[in-house]
Amino acid sequence: MIKEEGLDYLAFDGRKLEDAFFIQRDKALIEKQRAMKSMKETKEGLAAVSGIRSEAVLQKLVELEVRPETLAPLSIIPLIQVAWADGSVSKKEEASILARAEAIGIRKESLAYGILKQWLQYKPPKTMLDAWVHYVRGMCEKMTVQEKEGMKKEILAQARRVAEASGGLLGVGAVSPEEKAVLSEMEKAFEF
Repeated sequence: MIKEEGLDYLAFDGRKLEDAFFIQRDKALIEKQRAMKSMKETKEGLAAVSGIRSEAVLQKLVELEVRPETLAPLSIIPLIQVAWADGSVSKKEEASILARAEAIGIRKESLAYGILKQWLQYKPPKTMLDAWVHYVRGMCEKMTVQEKEGMKKEILAQARRVAEASGGLLGVGAVSPEEKAVLSEMEKAFEF
């Protein structure tokens, strides 16, 4: 009798383990399905906000964890990176960046503006510049050579203005070597 009860107990435990295994597997599949749906929605949102249609560029932006709501501030990343190049953001650099943000339609009450304020307070990771590079390349796919050159000149001019905002003594040394390196890296984003 004890032996039979033990066998029943083991059989019960076996079913319990099997059920637990399948529950865990089902949970993993459900989670994977949610992640795929979320990725698809993110790609669609990024495409709607940016106009980028390249599946590869959209996929890279998703991998870099760029969300549709961060795409507007993403266009300001070159300015943020230049401001942080020397290790801190001056008040003049911050004012220059926020003025540019408002000029392109990022309003003070928006989530995008809040994100920019965070990036001005805490240096964003290098992956943000990587995301920007993919963003630029996606945008350039839809442009003529003249449009690409115009966008490149505009972005680099804005970034240089931020670099010069803190300035040096009588304009000498207005752009630090670190800022020059970031500007050079940005220029390379257009060379593909």
